[in-house]
Amino acid sequence: MHQLLAVNIGDIPITGGTLATKYPSFGTLVTILLKNSLTIIGIILLFLLIYGGLMFIINAGSGDSKKADQAKGVITNALVGFAVVFCAYFIIQLIQVITGLTIL
Repeated sequence: MHQLLAVNIGDIPITGGTLATKYPSFGTLVTILLKNSLTIIGIILLFLLIYGGLMFIINAGSGDSKKADQAKGVITNALVGFAVVFCAYFIIQLIQVITGLTIL
């Protein structure tokens, strides 16, 4: 019996069988979640960069430097977040090469 967070995932019906037959181990479920989260994070990064860029362009001509600094902060935070995610993905790939395990 497969359990995840005290829920019997073997009895949850999905297309083509049950959840336990589709994801036989917790590792495969985590792998799918990680792959999809990287895509979602990339989309969020794109929107944050566009939002920060538009804020910066709109507020660059005005005399209010606080709003321009906020836009710079949004862009900086988006790029730092991207660097963290990229490093995490790189570390996972490095662990795969060193150990020979297939994580992603």
